[in-house]
Amino acid sequence: MPKVALFNQSGSTVGEIELAESVFGIEPNPHVLHDAVVMQQASLRQGTHDTKGRSEVRGGGRKPWKQKGTGRARQGSIRSPQWVGGGIVFGPTPRSYAYKLPKKVRRLAIKSALSSKVLNDEIKVLEGLELNQVKTKEMVAILSNLKVERKALVVTGDYNDNVALSTRNIPGVKFVTAEGINVLDVLKHDQLIITKDAVAKVEEVLA
Repeated sequence: MPKVALFNQSGSTVGEIELAESVFGIEPNPHVLHDAVVMQQASLRQGTHDTKGRSEVRGGGRKPWKQKGTGRARQGSIRSPQWVGGGIVFGPTPRSYAYKLPKKVRRLAIKSALSSKVLNDEIKVLEGLELNQVKTKEMVAILSNLKVERKALVVTGDYNDNVALSTRNIPGVKFVTAEGINVLDVLKHDQLIITKDAVAKVEEVLA
């Protein structure tokens, strides 16, 4: 079982913690990680693009000239696609890009993401994370104590209003609960700062 150091908010090592082999100690699967990231990014697309077809553009209710005898090509509407100002053929319309991977694949992906953080020594487990008030300065100090200088994902077992509000104004730092941890966030951030109780919750679900 992989072991990592256990830190307090002051950045001091207070012991070690054993992580579940089946969650934090597997060999990362790059293909599954890629599929999971693409799925999440697709789900984030708004899909609000829209063009007007010939039935939606204005005008064109009358046949522009009679069918025969003019010497010109027959036309039924001045809003047909070949006319300037006409409708668009097969243009994009509002749609959802979201889709789902099988549950086993999604579980393997998050396990691979977490295991890659352990392999690359990019995970720090905190004994606990508590703030008495909303204070960005205090959160910055805690991250500084932990020697976090790059993008970081902060994960706690339960939602903590003070931690959430103190984190949101720090560039490159994001706060989620153990329930909201996902592949895209784990891979996008250079450091994973996770509390001991959050580790227990993640292992309970994924082990």
